[in-house]
Amino acid sequence: MEKGVLICVDDEIIVLTALKDQLRRAFGSDFHIDVAESAEEALELLDELGDEGHKLLVIVSDWQMPGMKGDEFLIKAHQRFPSVVKIMLSGQAESEAVDRARRDAALHDFMAKPWNAEALVESIKQGLKERGV
Repeated sequence: MEKGVLICVDDEIIVLTALKDQLRRAFGSDFHIDVAESAEEALELLDELGDEGHKLLVIVSDWQMPGMKGDEFLIKAHQRFPSVVKIMLSGQAESEAVDRARRDAALHDFMAKPWNAEALVESIKQGLKERGV
């Protein structure tokens, strides 16, 4: 059986590295973990993975990124892949943006940076459980 994909999106490499390390420790080789440094790059990656038939399971995205903000990205991702669990991590997200992502992108969870790794893993597990994964 093919592994599902978890995608982390943040414009800071150090954050992406930390997320990838934490998720690998938590999930081992259960999932393929991919990263993108911008919303635009993440949308391309999502389309590519979707076209190749990969099972997209989770997106963990920052809000404050150059170009496209996280709420706009998650809404676009939701339009293409509505069943994906979407989590926003941010140290400075505007409440209107979080509300918009909850309403228009079925945002599963919002977590403030610095995040708690155990809470993030639990949120991912809960989101997957709610979607029957």
